[in-house]
Amino acid sequence: MPETKDGMDVGYVAHLARIDLTKEETVLFQGQLDQVLHYVEQLGELDVDGVEPTAHAFPVYNVLRKDEVGQSLGHAEVMANAPAAASDDHIRVPKIIDQ
Repeated sequence: MPETKDGMDVGYVAHLARIDLTKEETVLFQGQLDQVLHYVEQLGELDVDGVEPTAHAFPVYNVLRKDEVGQSLGHAEVMANAPAAASDDHIRVPKIIDQ
């Protein structure tokens, strides 16, 4: 089985994933994989001392509003908006878990 210099073989991985590739596709994808691995090697040569690891290219801030106590609905208002299946001061909902 042909492998890259890093040991990655498209044909072998395709076999494991049960993907049928033609010979032409295998050659094409192997070349593409080789290019990706070469690029990763180049990234590994960069001097990143003092560079803080990040998950995003730009800072991400919490865009949610503050959680503040506010006016809530009273029981009568909730029951007035309940479906017709409400009874005995309870809202009936369909059963979703079978045991």
